[in-house]
Amino acid sequence: MTTSSLPAPGAPLDHYVSDAPFDPYSVEAMTPAQAKVYQASQRRLMWWKFKRHKVALWSAMFLAALYFMILICEFVAPYNLHTRNVDFIYSPPQDVHFFHEGSFVGPFVYGRKMTLDMDTLKRNYTDDTNDVQKLRFFCSGDPYEFWGLVPGSFHFVCPAKDGQFFYLGTDRLGRDVLSRIIYGARISLTIGLLGVTFSFVLGVIIGGLAGYHGGTFDLIVQRIIEVLQSLPSIPLWLALAAIMPVTWSPIVVYFGITLILGLLDWTGLARAVRSKLLALREEDYVLAAQLMGARPARIIGRHLIPGFMSHLIASATIAVPGMILGETALSFLGLGLRPPITSWGILLTEARSVNVIAFYPWLLYPMIPVVLVILAFNFMGDGLRDAADPYR
Repeated sequence: MTTSSLPAPGAPLDHYVSDAPFDPYSVEAMTPAQAKVYQASQRRLMWWKFKRHKVALWSAMFLAALYFMILICEFVAPYNLHTRNVDFIYSPPQDVHFFHEGSFVGPFVYGRKMTLDMDTLKRNYTDDTNDVQKLRFFCSGDPYEFWGLVPGSFHFVCPAKDGQFFYLGTDRLGRDVLSRIIYGARISLTIGLLGVTFSFVLGVIIGGLAGYHGGTFDLIVQRIIEVLQSLPSIPLWLALAAIMPVTWSPIVVYFGITLILGLLDWTGLARAVRSKLLALREEDYVLAAQLMGARPARIIGRHLIPGFMSHLIASATIAVPGMILGETALSFLGLGLRPPITSWGILLTEARSVNVIAFYPWLLYPMIPVVLVILAFNFMGDGLRDAADPYR
């Protein structure tokens, strides 16, 4: 039935039949579910496809929770970053219990006693089952400065009054490993995003111009990329990190490491963008945009780049764990970030000795969030790539 022959409300339909041929692909001929998909925007279609990838969806939720946590890590961590418990140096992890002698008490830990082995000078800790220390939640505890600006002492979980709570143990200075892992996430996670943002911008701009214009500029860019990709990455990281003056403040070193990681990671993305644009610039819609007077920047940004956005999304999500690993490697080797800044790489420097690992294996726990974050980014990247692929 055409729009011009629509009947009045309540009128019979016998004399209002259209002579137009029936189109099985029209919106009127579709079921409500088919019409919903047909009329959905590209973003909504991507979201529907991404939700079907359960592993990618759970990975995205896990990463979102981590990035939300770094905003309030002072509240989440049981202790301040620099709090030292000198009576509990190299204390092993404490188990959380709920029942004591058959009675439900709630989450608590047992107090600890320390004895010193005079032969090996090793501290031995034993649980005192008579000392029940209930954990407190949403409580006032160790003082801190929220983002280094606002004083506070409110925590999600606190040890009992005059008690201890070392869920992942302590290090050589008696600092809580769990709290330091939570604080270290703020640096390790943000350095990956900042580095990828910098390399993403460089890769898209340089690769886009090289692929669109070609010629001498493309030749120069390709030779630069080949030289950078032929250099061993780890020695190059070490060389660039070593030239940073030791007098720089920790925050300047942080941005310097981010800049180094971004400068060395843009080449792969630039080459991929360049190869795609070499093929897409010959399409008819590019010629039409040129004839209409569109500038190269608009053609690249509005017409060419969206054509392979799925590849760009996958490349960006996979590059983030590479940045985190790069920072971890530099800090582990002593040429990256320096205290008082704390990252997962700096925490792993405590476990560089085989003897330390043998006696205090909990110092390797900062490796667990590194592995989980890298896996989560890879799974989420697979889901985003499939969701943004227009041929799927």
